[in-house]
Amino acid sequence: MATLCAIILAENGHAVRLWSAFPAAAEELARTRENRRFLPGHPLPQAVEVTADDAAALDGAEVAIQAVPTQFVRHWWSRLTKYCPKSLPICSTAKGIENRTLLRPSQVVLEVLGDANPTPRPIAVLTGPSIAPQVARRLPATVTVAANRPGFAEQIQVLFNRPYFRVYTNPDLIGVEVAGAVKNVVAIAAGILDGLGAGDNAKASLVTRGLAEITRLGVAMGARRETFAGLAGVGDLITTCTSPQGRNRSFGEAVGRGRSVEQALAATQSVIEGVATTASVVELAARLGVEMPITQAVHSVLFAGRSPAEAIADLMNRPLKAEG
Repeated sequence: MATLCAIILAENGHAVRLWSAFPAAAEELARTRENRRFLPGHPLPQAVEVTADDAAALDGAEVAIQAVPTQFVRHWWSRLTKYCPKSLPICSTAKGIENRTLLRPSQVVLEVLGDANPTPRPIAVLTGPSIAPQVARRLPATVTVAANRPGFAEQIQVLFNRPYFRVYTNPDLIGVEVAGAVKNVVAIAAGILDGLGAGDNAKASLVTRGLAEITRLGVAMGARRETFAGLAGVGDLITTCTSPQGRNRSFGEAVGRGRSVEQALAATQSVIEGVATTASVVELAARLGVEMPITQAVHSVLFAGRSPAEAIADLMNRPLKAEG
């Protein structure tokens, strides 16, 4: 996603500095001008500078785009804190909930950088159905952005909008971030169903009831219910639960086909955000008194040794109730 963001911003005429925490990766990217591991076939524009120098990463920047997995946000911003200007606006693309603290990625950034309420630095969240390799091929996609300051979401909207990448704004920072996090948990469940060959009816039911869980949790955290019917909610959920390129769905499919959690994780080069997020969401739901049976079922498979078939049977045999 970081590479994709750099390409889009450069196409819009902006000078971009792409920072990597790993010197060897930065050197290869600077030399080949292509992210051969995650985004092959899509060269970096000349306007993109690549660096692994912490001191140079944010030097002279007008906006910082955060595109690292949620569980690493605290570590990398702790490393960059002394180089980060106090007023620098930040836009996050991370989708998850931090383990232990149960903070959203934007909250982690503000905490690490020492920005206390009521006047934290401008921070935004760019999210929605946006599988990077497809966007890089200029296949049409639409996303949404929310921010904690008036006007900042609109600034990010203008920075990123392209003929193939339409950006909407949304007033609900909490909602878009919760939706982006929890949809990864449901995507793992969707992949498990695919691995088991459970069929289209089961997938449709899962997506529908998964959206209900995401909405319940988001509303309990202060989000707007309407947000979950939009791009950050049902839009991103559909993509991540159906696309063969969805990392969380593909991981779940491997588990559904009989691989252990450890084997499925070892088989991918990518970070499967939904695994760590599942643990956080179960804890968060318990704290807020929110019922999330699908999330609990995924948790039982990932962390308690429950077989996928047993977890599905548990869901299907729950006490009867009204839909809601």
